[in-house]
Amino acid sequence: MTITMTAQEEEELWDEVAQSFVCDATSEPFEFTYEMPKQLGKGGSRYIEVHPEISLAIIDCQYHNDLIIKCTESEHPLQFGVLLSGSVIDEYGGKLGEGYTCISGGGIQRQMSIKIPQKRRVGVDIHMSSNVLKTFFPTTDGEILPQLRLLAKGEDWQTLVYPEITLAIQGVVQQIINCPYHGVTKRMYLQAKVLELMTLQLTPILAHQEGLQPSPRLKSQTIARIHHAREILHSHLENPPLLLELAQQVGISDACGGLRLRTLRRGFQELFGTTVFRYLTDKRMEWAEQLLRQGNITVAEVAHQVGYCEQGRFASAFKRRFGIIPSECLSGKKSVLD
Repeated sequence: MTITMTAQEEEELWDEVAQSFVCDATSEPFEFTYEMPKQLGKGGSRYIEVHPEISLAIIDCQYHNDLIIKCTESEHPLQFGVLLSGSVIDEYGGKLGEGYTCISGGGIQRQMSIKIPQKRRVGVDIHMSSNVLKTFFPTTDGEILPQLRLLAKGEDWQTLVYPEITLAIQGVVQQIINCPYHGVTKRMYLQAKVLELMTLQLTPILAHQEGLQPSPRLKSQTIARIHHAREILHSHLENPPLLLELAQQVGISDACGGLRLRTLRRGFQELFGTTVFRYLTDKRMEWAEQLLRQGNITVAEVAHQVGYCEQGRFASAFKRRFGIIPSECLSGKKSVLD
């Protein structure tokens, strides 16, 4: 079943709930939680003011039905969105989620309909005024950098782009959701992570603009070797080779026979959007979750099977990745990605 409503109607339902927002003992002065209107679904969003002009929403909610929202022409702030699960699709074919992120530039949003499937949505949404770009990325005369002016259209139609999601983007979003700090430290940490996320989403767009220095192109032979390196890591998660050994196995070396770890590191980052270490850790954690969900195994056995000698280190890495500890996963508790 699909429900259709206007953006104003949906906003009014959220405004009713906002009159009595949730505030628990763990809340910060700059953070509050909205529960989703019960007429619409379950879950909610945490809103955090990470900067006087930047708000961060951490989303974990699910509509009762597929929802179509009809949006009218209106002013729109600068927005960066990433979903780890679920999706939002506009009538022009743009999609947030299921492999894509979204950057909605500041300006005038066209009249459009968006569809939000019933599936649970988990992710982050960052709103700010386009003027913030002058604060963080100014020219010498205090204006917005020319490369970023596409994000500040004023009274013109906004820019809408849908960069592909990468492991690096997923990692930053998970770090935001599972922020380990409190108080002013939490705010500082989230400010840094918001800027890091913006950078990762903007990189493929800015790299194609005139006047920017593109990343050095990799030779086709080097690309094939780095793909081979990834395959080796994937097939030896429990006992991966050292970086030097990996470079040697795939034949990345200089004219004198010395090993070029820099080529492996930079190439891996360029091709897969993440570091060798983070890729290895992510794949180990995904494998560990599968083992734990199957049951009939202990946490210690899983830690050993995926290559961790210390159970404490394994538990810490698992919680950073999924937001729950391995024993909770073993007992059936859902992770933030379910």
